[in-house]
This record gives sequence, structure tokens and C-alpha cells, in this order.
Amino acid sequence: MGKTLSEIAEELKECDKKVQLIYAFNGTGKTRLSREFKKLVQPSDAKDIETDSMARDTILYYNAFTEDLFYWDNDLEKDTDRKLIVQSNSFIDWIIFEQGQDQSIIEHFQHYTDNKLVPKFELPPIKDEKGETIGYENHVEAISFSYQRGNEDDYELVKISKGEESNFIWSIFYSLIENVVDILNVVEDRETDEFDKLKYIFIDDPVSSLDENHLIETAVDLGTLIKSSESDVKFILTTHNPLFYNVLHNEFNKAKKYFLKRLEDGTFELKEQSNDSPFSYHLTLLEELHHAIKVNEITKYHFNFLRNLLEKTSTFLGYKNWTSLLPEDSRKAYESRIINISSHSKYTTDEIAEANDQEKQMLKYLVELLEDTYKFNKEQ
Repeated sequence: MGKTLSEIAEELKECDKKVQLIYAFNGTGKTRLSREFKKLVQPSDAKDIETDSMARDTILYYNAFTEDLFYWDNDLEKDTDRKLIVQSNSFIDWIIFEQGQDQSIIEHFQHYTDNKLVPKFELPPIKDEKGETIGYENHVEAISFSYQRGNEDDYELVKISKGEESNFIWSIFYSLIENVVDILNVVEDRETDEFDKLKYIFIDDPVSSLDENHLIETAVDLGTLIKSSESDVKFILTTHNPLFYNVLHNEFNKAKKYFLKRLEDGTFELKEQSNDSPFSYHLTLLEELHHAIKVNEITKYHFNFLRNLLEKTSTFLGYKNWTSLLPEDSRKAYESRIINISSHSKYTTDEIAEANDQEKQMLKYLVELLEDTYKFNKEQ
């Protein structure tokens, strides 16, 4: 006999781990679980993100309903005034005007997409008796996007892709939790006491429309941010994406890990995982390395995959250290290089995420050597 989602939410609430990571197939009930958890931990008099206010007393959460706050006005008649409309709510206004995160949102969005792709927050004008604009309301009613290449008078509004749209919406929430973490890391004399009661940040599938490169980078950045949190805030992360799960698994060795399953009778099972993925983790890593090599899109983070694959294989074979699997005549050099590259877990604008040609050749050589030496079933 399984449990209800409210019972599973209670189980998550009772866990003392800083991070809980949940994998579930699409349609299992992850989003409903996030709402059940919110109802459980949020005071009855707290407000709600989806209405004209916010649920930020004890919990901040991101799920499909967060994305539903936005929809496109495609201006089908003239096809020129394309805007991402913001549904009536004060959550976005609070982030931008009270928390001052507009520039941070733009920077995060451009980091994941294109620094020439510029979002603009559009505010309702305040007019005088003559109908002339004398100011603007502190309320975002839409966001427009344009490619700007130096000439401010020469740009066209564009409708961004679904992946770029997801990136933008995630950038809003990510900028908020980045700000929250920074504020709560200060023990005394904080700049605001607005987050003092915050206990949970629940993030449900922020990568539903991202390509693999952005997906990996999003997971890495999120992992780095959460690990930088020094407060007592707990994080619950859910996803249906195996690669996103595996990267987060790699980031959080001590996290509580689960597989959420929906049973035939409509109840649910939250099955605890060992400190591994619900998948054949080493084979998933190997498959991702093969793909990166094949399409020549090797990033520095793929060296984290290689290192983790070496660790899994060496443990299975009974070696004390993963470096024992490296070529003996140049073991120290390879070990140093892999550690140096894989330690760059957070990409910044000053660091090139893509590996150089020499690094790509090294990764390809070591993957092939590992497979040939230890007889991985390549067909499988």
C-alpha cells in the first residue's frame, strides 16, 4: 500500500538533510507534490504566488505554475509587437522592484543565451491630465526581447524560442534565490529581515525545455549556489530528466535521494536510493561522454563525468583510488590535469566552458582506453 502525496510531503518535511533530490517520470505528480509540500509548511495566513501576492514566509518554490505566469502576445495582425505578457501577480514586481534583481536577471539570461539578446521590462506609463507620460508604475506588464548590436535605433522585437523562454523565467527565480542565499549567509546585521523565516526552497523541473549544454550548466550553477548556502534553509529538487538528475547527483554526494513512483492504485511510493542514480549511472555517464565526443561538444564539465566514471569503475574493481585506472607511465600528469579541469564546476563569463582541442583529445583518448582496457560492452 502506497502513500498519498500529502504523506510523502510530510516525509520530506521530517528529513534533516540540507538537500533532497527526487527523480520521477513525467506525469507522476512532481508538481502536485510541490503544492502539497507548500500547503504543509506554509502558514495558513501566508499568501500565494499564483494570486496577487507571494508565498515567501517559509517557502519559495518554482514549478510549472511559475512558468504559467507568462504567455506570448504574438501581435498576429501586424507581427511586429511581440511580447511575453506577465499575468497579474506581485511576485515578479517584488523581485524586480523590492529586491532590485532586474540587472541580475538580464545577466543570467544572457549568460545562458546570447549577450546581444536583450530583454526589456515594460511598465505601464503614468500620464498627466494632458495625456503626457510623467513616469512609470512599479509593475511589469510584459517583457520584450530584441537583438541589439550597437545601434539602439535599429533593432527588431523577436519571439524567443521555448528554450530561451524557459531560461528567462528560470533566470528570474535563480536571481531571487541567489539573492536570498547571499542575504541569509550574513548572520548579523542583514540588509533585510524579509527572509528570516524562510525554511525551504522547492524547485520542480526547471529544465523542461533546455538543450543538453544549458541543462548541464544550469545544474552545475544550481549545485554551486546551493553548496554556498550557509543558512538552515533546506532545498528540495525534483526532475524527470536523467541527465539533470545525474549532474545534481554528482554535485550532492550527501543529499537524500529518492525515486518517486506512482502505483496502480493511485497512491505513491517514495523509494530511497543508495548513493547512486536510479539508472545505471556509470553507463549514463559513458553514454553522455560518447555523445559529447561524437558531436564535438566537449565542455570542461565532461571531465567531471570522466572522473566520476573512473571512481565508479575503480570501486567496482577493488582499487583504492581512481587514478589506478590511468596510464601508469603518465599517471600523475593525467591525474593533475583531470583534477584541474574538473574543479572548474561553476562557469563564469571569465571562464571558457568549452574544452580546448588538447583537452578534447585527452578526454577522447582516456574514454577509449578505459573501455578497451576494462571491456565495457560497447554495443550495450
